[in-house]
Amino acid sequence: MNDTGTLLVSGGTEKVVRVWDPRTGSKNMKLRGHTDNIRALLIDSTGRYCLSGSSDSMIRLWDLGQQRCVHSYAVHTDSVWALASTPSFGHVYSGGRDQSVYLTDLSTRESVLLCTNEHPILQLSLQDDTIWVATTDSSVYGWPAEGQTPQKVFQKGGSFLAGNLSFSRARASLEGSAPVPVYKEPSFTIPGVPAIVQHEIMNNRRHVLTKDTVGSVKLWEITRGAVIEDFGKVSFDDKKKELFEMVSIPAWFTMDARLGCLSVHLDTPQCFSAEIYAVDLNVTGAQEDLKINLAHETLRGLLVHWSKRRPKLGQHSLSNGDSSIGKDVSLKNLPHPRSDVDDGSENHANNVLPSFEFSTVLPPSIITESSSGGPWRKRITDLDGTEDDLPWWCVDCAENGRFPKENTKCGFYLHPAEGSPAPNITQGKLSAPRILRVLKVANYVVEKLVLEKPLDGSPDSTFAMGLTSGTSALDSSSRPGLKPWQKLKPSVEILCNNQVLSPEMSLATVRTYIWKKPEDLILNYRVVQSR
Repeated sequence: MNDTGTLLVSGGTEKVVRVWDPRTGSKNMKLRGHTDNIRALLIDSTGRYCLSGSSDSMIRLWDLGQQRCVHSYAVHTDSVWALASTPSFGHVYSGGRDQSVYLTDLSTRESVLLCTNEHPILQLSLQDDTIWVATTDSSVYGWPAEGQTPQKVFQKGGSFLAGNLSFSRARASLEGSAPVPVYKEPSFTIPGVPAIVQHEIMNNRRHVLTKDTVGSVKLWEITRGAVIEDFGKVSFDDKKKELFEMVSIPAWFTMDARLGCLSVHLDTPQCFSAEIYAVDLNVTGAQEDLKINLAHETLRGLLVHWSKRRPKLGQHSLSNGDSSIGKDVSLKNLPHPRSDVDDGSENHANNVLPSFEFSTVLPPSIITESSSGGPWRKRITDLDGTEDDLPWWCVDCAENGRFPKENTKCGFYLHPAEGSPAPNITQGKLSAPRILRVLKVANYVVEKLVLEKPLDGSPDSTFAMGLTSGTSALDSSSRPGLKPWQKLKPSVEILCNNQVLSPEMSLATVRTYIWKKPEDLILNYRVVQSR
């Protein structure tokens, strides 16, 4: 847009430059000439001239008064992605996919290679005598530019006349007459964090393996937003295979790294589908069957600063425009069908476990849609408790522990193994949480065999098979540092597809990696001698 705001230019995949009047929204003209996508545009302060850079490697100067292209400049060997002009609009700095920055005199067509970079150039910004260059690398570089007197750059030698055809510079490069850059090293460097270029969500749905632009492979913990291990420059694929775990957790979030960083997306109600036992997170003093919801705890951690600073009394403006004056706006007063929310029962750790702790040194940002319809972004440490743009389902979950209840059950059949003398102890299909361990199924079988159905009808026959009553059927040896299921040794083996299952496996893991069928899971059991 020009300085007076009377003209606006745009370009895109249609290969044309459009000129608009932003005051009325009307289109003034359409300029044709480029043969590929238009990637960069500049307009002078008067609104008379316009510069465009395209994927066809050409730079074109347009006279908007005459509605035509007055000059074409072929200086690049690949797409032109960035343009910056001197204040007088007499010279242009250009950069793009060929990793080079050129300075071109728009009147004489004289051009010079200012510098080369190691990565394609995305943006250029001229500030006094420095041209700032942003590339696909995360660092920003400042190169000498002589922005006030660009003629001094041409006096250093190495200049050439820009061609009229897009292949002229490419042909010159192939013939060995490629220009030599005027400057070899930047004057300033603002180092950035290496961008993430590859990522893989691990099976436990809490860890993500990443690789950045310098080849460093790291393991992130999503529920804390932090790197938990840096493996250095190793093979990404080999490390992924090494860290593989045979576990099955529902996909409670989606992720992308298009911006060079990890962006985690949570959508209700899908994000509340993943549960995990507290003992698997090494929570001190947690009961063996205590379950937590990963999204619930993550939201509590993200909004902990918001919760602490949230005013209790006063005026609160709600997202729908309503307001309440002189009283506390409690989410408990908002309507929630009891059938659609989890009220904290079934051993969910709503108020037992501490929130997952996110870093306050490098805090993550929350991005959502604002009440006005545009994007809203804020670091979690900057939340002051008065924000009304946070989705209410997130706030209700973090504040009151209420969230939509997803189906976390797994249906299965339990039958004696082929050739086993054990009786059939169940009628019909059973249902249990997906995270239920095979050990629990074995305990269930032991209890049924001991208390209800002795093998030959006599109370003593079960003991002859190595079973005892109650939980004493399991080895009660207690070694420090072992999880509860590791301290127990079942006298019953659980099988699936004729494969003996590990006691630590969950039903979801068995279904995913052993059963591998869409039908209901079928488990078998057989009695073994105590070991």
